[in-house]
Amino acid sequence: MALPLFILGCGQSSVTRSTDASAQSIEENKTDNIWPKLESEVKKDDKIEARVASLLAKMTLQQKVAQMIQPEIRDITVEDMRTYGFGSYLNGGGAFPNNNKHSTPADWISLAEKMYQASIDDSVDGSTIPTMWGTDAVHGHNNVVGATLFPHNIGLGAANNPDLIEKIAEITATEVMVTGIDWVFAPTVAVVRDDRWGRTYEGYSEDPEIVRTYSASIVKGLQGHANEDFLGNKRVISTVKHFIGDGGTQYGDDQGDNLVSEQELFTIHAQGYVGGLTAGAQSVMASFNSWNGDKVHGHKYLLTDVLKNRMGFDGFIVGDWNGHGQVKGCVNESCSQAVNAGLDVFMVPTDAWKPLYENIIAQVNKGVIAQSRIDDAVTRVLRVKVRAGLFEKPSPANRVLSGKTALIGAKAHRDVAQQAVRESLVLLKNKNHLLPLLPNQHVLVAGDAADNIGKQSGGWTITWQGTGNKNADFPGASSIYSGIEKRVNDAGGKTTLSVDGSYTQKPDVAIVVFGEEPYAEGHGDIDNLEYQRGNKKDLTLLKSLKAKGIPVVAVFISGRPMWVNAEINASDAFVAAWLPGSEGKAVADVLLTDKSAKVQHDFKGRLSFSWPKSPTQIVNRFDDVYQPLFPYGYGLTYNDDDTLVDDLSEKSDAVMNTKHDTDIFKGKAVEPWKMLLVSEQQVTEINANSKSLPGISYRTVDKLVQEDSFRLESTGNKNVGVKFISGNGFREDLSSELERNATLTFTVLRDSNIDQPVYVSMNCETIGDTQSSCQARIDIQKELASLPLGEWQDISISLHCFADKGVQLSKVAMPFELRTQGMVNLSINHIRLTASKVENTVSNCL
Repeated sequence: MALPLFILGCGQSSVTRSTDASAQSIEENKTDNIWPKLESEVKKDDKIEARVASLLAKMTLQQKVAQMIQPEIRDITVEDMRTYGFGSYLNGGGAFPNNNKHSTPADWISLAEKMYQASIDDSVDGSTIPTMWGTDAVHGHNNVVGATLFPHNIGLGAANNPDLIEKIAEITATEVMVTGIDWVFAPTVAVVRDDRWGRTYEGYSEDPEIVRTYSASIVKGLQGHANEDFLGNKRVISTVKHFIGDGGTQYGDDQGDNLVSEQELFTIHAQGYVGGLTAGAQSVMASFNSWNGDKVHGHKYLLTDVLKNRMGFDGFIVGDWNGHGQVKGCVNESCSQAVNAGLDVFMVPTDAWKPLYENIIAQVNKGVIAQSRIDDAVTRVLRVKVRAGLFEKPSPANRVLSGKTALIGAKAHRDVAQQAVRESLVLLKNKNHLLPLLPNQHVLVAGDAADNIGKQSGGWTITWQGTGNKNADFPGASSIYSGIEKRVNDAGGKTTLSVDGSYTQKPDVAIVVFGEEPYAEGHGDIDNLEYQRGNKKDLTLLKSLKAKGIPVVAVFISGRPMWVNAEINASDAFVAAWLPGSEGKAVADVLLTDKSAKVQHDFKGRLSFSWPKSPTQIVNRFDDVYQPLFPYGYGLTYNDDDTLVDDLSEKSDAVMNTKHDTDIFKGKAVEPWKMLLVSEQQVTEINANSKSLPGISYRTVDKLVQEDSFRLESTGNKNVGVKFISGNGFREDLSSELERNATLTFTVLRDSNIDQPVYVSMNCETIGDTQSSCQARIDIQKELASLPLGEWQDISISLHCFADKGVQLSKVAMPFELRTQGMVNLSINHIRLTASKVENTVSNCL
């Protein structure tokens, strides 16, 4: 539908609505009829309002704009905070104090204390307004090593227990406060309508009812209850996100376009805000997505007319990671449209924060942005800070919970997480009542997720994408296997852990734990729901065990329902375990009885998402035609008879796309490849936001979305670069790419002169192999040097170049390596094999 407003171009100061009085009245009535006037449990207080007005009256324009700027800890210093007095700052996913993944709570507190003291130091900026630190604590305090990690939201939705959810939020607030942080970017209240979306697991349900109820519970758990312990010493500021429609984009594309009507936008996608804002949420995060073509970050009708004016939200709206830069006519460094639309705080990582700050000041002075709009934004920020008691509370290092490290991963907290795990499990199949298992048996535990805490925890786990983690990174946590092992051994049984399912003595039963690799936003998007498309190694494992007459229990780890008909057929029992988090041992509490064969915990979980019967089925409760494999609300208990057949259709309805790109790097190394930084003979795997070796540094940067690219800077005194190799040690057959005349193509931005050779290589050797003729390198210095500085361009090399130099495309071990001895500054975005024509093609590769 057409939006009832017109977004003006860059440099214009407001959104123009119809000047016809009757038309405007009709439009306003329409808004009133769709969007309710909400009554927040947190009421305006005259004393607070007077105090805020007094503070505002004494502030300069520079001080006010500083309250609207939220930079990231990797991009500012304590002295920057002292100079500018930013209203807030954040740590993005995978950002840590001192850039150390294993930073201790003391390290987090130390940084919080330094930033706080700098913010109230008026020696440079003249301001004593305290700053606040925001963090993505989305399933516990998930950035901190040792914290309690709860099941991701999709599992909590299956539990459907609002009281438990409030407890989880309260525990999260406690562990966050231990590290000196004030503000949490949660809850996510997306109502997911297309499970291909890579953030599906951040949603509680496809049904808005659960989302509305949960939103209120989480906000109260984080912030406390109005008129009781609201934003007290043990509470944090919450953020209901992402406003609005992120779960309903076309094709499930992250940051895509939601095309629904305004009525459906409210009925389906706004219910989490009805619950959360009524409960008193103090901040709302704007969404990356568009609504009918217009980016929400620049949408005055939605942000101001609907959210603030009609729904009555009196807190502040914070942007998402440089989301304002996606508004038409904007860049990360300048976006008056977003200010005028109603964005109050700009989340602006990278070095864009400084020009954005300067440009907002200049745009106010030029009349592009009204002073009243700045005053409104800062009033909202100050109102929340006063409500949160930030002016009265001690500094971060001296708060009630600060430094009480025994609370990080405390037993009482883990007990609640274990309850959440048990209640989230959904039993989809139980042939001949195989479950529950008696523990006094020989139990084979197989699959690569059985003893893998990182995999069972998913994305947003220590690192942004949840990758690069080992069990040692989770002190106090437990894998699924560890719980099975203890329960079986305590009953006198025997366990055998074997990832590939091999054994020396035939087991009585096999539990196979398998599923999706960790991912987060953007990187988790898929084009259909088939599990392990093109590489059915887990299905092969299940079938091999079943063929040997071993009863098979499948425990499926995933961030969404998937087409697993074949895997269900190959199993006697099938459990959807979602992403259980740090307390994997609780899975065994449900799968196995106690020593006396008594059931300790039955299955309670029920699907909060419909389960697809084909790879391309996009199915939601209340669809006009509703034919899922398992409907919303489905879930067996031990008393239920399972009538599921063993011959579910294994024929895919997905059409093979012979023209798709084969990605090597797209925001991260794409399986089966892994990414290495190289300096002479030194090699280190890249599994963090930044890495360095002598002569070269690596850091993630943004092109279109958060951290979808990387930058290489070399000093010119060593042979350095980056390469991608097979993560499993196997060679990959890429011969079909040669048959379709594909090219090795990558998107690159040059920020330096290129005065030395830069080689792109491909080979058939893995680490430890002796180099042979099955290797080729091509100098692309000429092509790189010809690119304009500071612009993203594609460079392409025909695969025939590599084949003609001796690379056997049927067994490629390293599809891409870039090396140089020169001094370069290059950013690389997307490395792929493609048949698409590219302008900058290497013409002479022999």
